Amino acid sequence: MKMSEERTKLLSGRIAQNNYRSLPDTQIRRRRHQVNHDSSDVSTQEEFEAMDVLSDRYQSSDYDVIENQLHTEEEQLLARQKIPKFIWQLEVKRWLVMLLIGMVTACIAALVDICISEVAKVKYSVLSYYFAEEIDNIYILIPYLLWMAINVFFVTLASLMVVYGEPVAAGSGIPQIKCYLNGVLVPHVVRFKTLLCKVIGIIFAVSGGLAVGKEGPMIHAGAVVAAGVSQGKTTTFKRDFKVFKDFRTDHEKRDFVSGGAAAGVAAAFGAPVGGVLFSLEEGASFWNQSLTWRIFFASMTCTFTLNVLLSYYRGDPWRLSSPGLINFGEFTGISYHGYEIVIFLLMGVIGGLLGALFNAINYKLTIFRMQYVYQSWLCVVEAIVVCICTMSLSFLCIYVTDDCQPLKDSIHFPLQLFCNDGEYSTSASLFFSTPEESVKTLFHAQEGSMHVMTLVPFALIYFLLATMTYGLSIPSGLFIPSLLAGAAWGRLFGMFLHSLFPDLDLFSSCGLYALIGAAAQLGGVIRMTISLTVILMEATHNITYGLPLMLVLITAKWVGDLFNHGLYDIHIELHSVPLLRWGPPPVSSHIKAKDVMNHPVITMNTIDNVGRVQDILLDNDHNGFPIIDPYDETCTHGGTFRGLVIRSQLSVLLKNKAFASWPTSHEPRRRLQMDDFTNEYPRYTKIKDISITDRERECSIDLRPFMNPSPYSVSKIDYRVRRLQP
Repeated sequence: MKMSEERTKLLSGRIAQNNYRSLPDTQIRRRRHQVNHDSSDVSTQEEFEAMDVLSDRYQSSDYDVIENQLHTEEEQLLARQKIPKFIWQLEVKRWLVMLLIGMVTACIAALVDICISEVAKVKYSVLSYYFAEEIDNIYILIPYLLWMAINVFFVTLASLMVVYGEPVAAGSGIPQIKCYLNGVLVPHVVRFKTLLCKVIGIIFAVSGGLAVGKEGPMIHAGAVVAAGVSQGKTTTFKRDFKVFKDFRTDHEKRDFVSGGAAAGVAAAFGAPVGGVLFSLEEGASFWNQSLTWRIFFASMTCTFTLNVLLSYYRGDPWRLSSPGLINFGEFTGISYHGYEIVIFLLMGVIGGLLGALFNAINYKLTIFRMQYVYQSWLCVVEAIVVCICTMSLSFLCIYVTDDCQPLKDSIHFPLQLFCNDGEYSTSASLFFSTPEESVKTLFHAQEGSMHVMTLVPFALIYFLLATMTYGLSIPSGLFIPSLLAGAAWGRLFGMFLHSLFPDLDLFSSCGLYALIGAAAQLGGVIRMTISLTVILMEATHNITYGLPLMLVLITAKWVGDLFNHGLYDIHIELHSVPLLRWGPPPVSSHIKAKDVMNHPVITMNTIDNVGRVQDILLDNDHNGFPIIDPYDETCTHGGTFRGLVIRSQLSVLLKNKAFASWPTSHEPRRRLQMDDFTNEYPRYTKIKDISITDRERECSIDLRPFMNPSPYSVSKIDYRVRRLQP
């Protein structure tokens, strides 16, 4: 059954969303509903609620400029001053913020990379001793149990950071950032606590040997850094540094988060241009030329700063040879023939099919987790179980595989195991090294240095482990696991071609086929084209691979789209996020506004009662409320639409008591300024936490100076739903 058909069937019963509205976005929940089917149909008695139902936990960002009376007065004040000076200062501040975003993101990336490297060295030094001492006797289980104990310890810490720290820190964070950049406010997605849990969790998750990468979470980390730096304040530590107050709006913050996401890509892959294209293709739905330059500046700053920091760490200061966290190595001298493009296209088809299979398996696993693994302690136990499975399968593959090769200086973390002196186990090197080093090994290993019986189980096991791991309650990147699985079967594909004509030089190096396989696998899973092509080109430092990479990625996307969506889009739908697609559905001009709007419409009067306003806010979760003229006693005159006021404005008004002292007066006892609203941004006081006395509830409040008099609206004559261009 196709995914769309299954999700449609699961719609047959809906539960009230109030039961889970307060739960975190990534908290695994159990949802059951009863359906009125035949009792003999056991399989449909309990079905998981499909994600065609949109969650009311999410609100939209307020990108529209509220041109109310306060805004007009501020504009008039600036008109009397030197506007060019103000605009020049504002532009300089934007570039300064982008500089800080790039530098801070690079520092975080360097911290993550250094911590993982040091932990890997210590773990290798401990385990290599026991492998060398106990491999030839009956105590072979000692290194196995020690290896498992170390990894379980790290994975448990990573899971605890997510489950009991910040659940939205799970996964790569790219789906959440994609939603944020497209106008959907995901709770807690850009908070400092999320960043802390993300960084610490990804260090432990990668050190725990799971099939995860640290590159994807860097995009989320860069976005959080951008959201924090651009505001000039920290709500976590309740400190306001009184800087960058001009950027305390949703649309300004969105632009900086776009730069932070691009800086994260640049830090992960050393691909500043790819970072800009990633934010453009996969992230923001709003773009302009000046924003492009600023984002590119942040990406370049991040790449340069990370390069300098890692050069000092590696003992060769200012030797700028490490632009990103992952280094694919040099592909110079590895060319391809023109007729091999047809073979590459075939690999793209294989990558699309495997990517669709990967997404389908992960979709089923995610549904299972939401049905049964919904309690906090179960999420931690699940991560531990997957860790034990990963270690057991890895150790079993290492133990039964006999693939010894001469020891070389370029091999990281070699294990001798059953090999002779001066040799190392290729299988052990692949499983024991960090995923980034394993990818590099598959790209640059010499011809004949790897056996088929080493790569076949590795590719199969790692593919299955990656599908199981993504979606656990741990920070986890998807890029490196997909690249590693694809590089394994891609190298196998190249070895197969070479075996057909061993005496003829008809095909390129197996390392190039590993690169094409990695691109096909990753493209088949996440369905990115332009940005991923540029990212891989920048990571390989070889522009001649641009054409085959582009063709492979497009082919993998087209083939995968025949079966399901990209994995990021699947997880967005699974969390019921109301994210609009790029275009309206086909044949949708017959849909009227009244078919999708809520009824009855909850409105407020231009001059309303404070108690009524408070009650409306407490009883409804809407973000915006239409303002109308009050009806007269006969209810024949009134109801004319005058504007729109949003919840955050009303929160500030009630908190600051900006209403009349007496019920018969309309003059507020305190006049608010724009600073009163910007100082509260982005965490406004909850309505239930605002104290309103019974006397104050009888007062009136004039909403006309604060409402937006010209919001987007649909007239009664032109009643069809149309797509608004930004």
